[in-house]
Amino acid sequence: MSDAQVLTPAGTIDWNSDKARRRVRRRYAADRRLQAYGIIAIALAVGLLSVLVASLVRTGFPAFLQTKVDLPIYVDASKVDAEDPASGNYRGLIKAALNKAIPDVPKDQQRSVRKILTSHAAYILRDYVVDHPDSIGKTITLPIALSDPFDQLYKGVIPKHMDALNWVQEEWFERLQNRNVVVEHDGRTSLKLDVYVDPAAVEDGDYVDLARNSLQAYFPRVRDSSLFEMLAPDAPAAIEKAVAEDPAIVGKTVQIYFPVSEHYATLAAGEEPTILNPRFNEAQLAAYYVFVDKGMLRTPFNWELFFNADSRFPERAGLAGAITGSFYALLVCFMLSFPIGIAAAVYLEEFAPKNRLTDLIEVNINNLAAVPSVVFGLLGLAVFLGFFGLPRSAPLVGGMVLSLMTLPTIIITTRAALKAVPPSIREAALGVGASKHQVMLHHVLPLALPGILTGTIIGMAQALGETAPLLLIGMNAFIPSVENMGLLEPATSLPTQIFSWADSPERGFVSRTSAAILVLLGFLVIMNLVAITLRQMFQRKW
Repeated sequence: MSDAQVLTPAGTIDWNSDKARRRVRRRYAADRRLQAYGIIAIALAVGLLSVLVASLVRTGFPAFLQTKVDLPIYVDASKVDAEDPASGNYRGLIKAALNKAIPDVPKDQQRSVRKILTSHAAYILRDYVVDHPDSIGKTITLPIALSDPFDQLYKGVIPKHMDALNWVQEEWFERLQNRNVVVEHDGRTSLKLDVYVDPAAVEDGDYVDLARNSLQAYFPRVRDSSLFEMLAPDAPAAIEKAVAEDPAIVGKTVQIYFPVSEHYATLAAGEEPTILNPRFNEAQLAAYYVFVDKGMLRTPFNWELFFNADSRFPERAGLAGAITGSFYALLVCFMLSFPIGIAAAVYLEEFAPKNRLTDLIEVNINNLAAVPSVVFGLLGLAVFLGFFGLPRSAPLVGGMVLSLMTLPTIIITTRAALKAVPPSIREAALGVGASKHQVMLHHVLPLALPGILTGTIIGMAQALGETAPLLLIGMNAFIPSVENMGLLEPATSLPTQIFSWADSPERGFVSRTSAAILVLLGFLVIMNLVAITLRQMFQRKW
């Protein structure tokens, strides 16, 4: 007898028996566990997504603000020709404006202080004067972006001071303290070390090696030269002094007090040793705080992030070139994949005979939808660039490669949308005398349009986020200006721009990388919202 049935002697199921009730309780418990697993999975997915977005927002938010100084500048008519304002001495004007705003800077530090402003300050002033020629001979107040280090300092991304010692160096010093080697001697924090006064080293006057070897003996497994930074510069002189006072110690092991360096003395006093951030110097910080005290600094929204092209300087780098390149590539992709994909899907679904050839084509289309994107990049590199000789880095080639990736998705979704149209629509149209082409073009295809548009937009959104195929065809060019961009000109895209910024060593590109990712995610969200809206607008209920 099966466990699924509990039969009475008369052959009927006894649903009130203990065994039947236990089985029902087990089924209900399994249902509740399954629901709990689903809720946990959803919560985990939402949690991980929230962590990702929160980390991107936290890292990328500073890039949406740009620190600027409202600098009064006298546009001297002797340095700017009203007939040809583009060729004026704008560097001299910026220099004079800085000297007036910060008058007490030593002459040998003025060049260093000018690095507070972006290197493009002269070009910003030039562009303004060219657009406003009536400003020649007047004093204007122009917002000039600060250079990346001071922009990061003002926004609190990087500190003014940094830790002088890393955690490994602090651990070394703590080990010496635990061995009672760190002592106070003659008013200085010193290390009481056992030193073998080597006669050969004394004869050569090599007291530095003697001091280092004495410290190395306490750390036999450490092979890091930063260990010796623990000793003060005059520490070797302690051996020389001891030998001079008592020559009999040569060839013996004695205890000598070596003064420690300044940072370790601070650490021994219970304080955290710090140094000035190496990205600044004292003169620059003094000038920077003059701007702060005068209230000349502010952080408006960074529209340049969207309207500037790429730059070697983070404070001037923007996404205009990448957005334009992505637009051109997606335009080519749409113009190729949309009509070809729909035509192929209509033929395969409505007109193609069912035989081995069409079955093989369908299998290959499904397989192409799962092929890694880098394979399409290799195909584009070999065919479009290598065989046809199309220009490298051009959006035309990028769009053609992306269309190869998008075609299988569009074909599959279009066929699914065509299948979803009820057969009664076709039968009714055929019944009133319409041809098969008329049925398809006038009835089936318009009704399948919501699904077709949804699949197309989702495929385009996937193409927008692809990086590998565009890198292989070289679509990661440095674009300093968007004025001459076109389908056949070198270009970049949003994903490749993100890849390029992520590989840049400047600190400012860290936040700009996250900001660019947020912009890309924003475009993807908008495209998916458009797909959902179109589906809701055109969807029919049968």
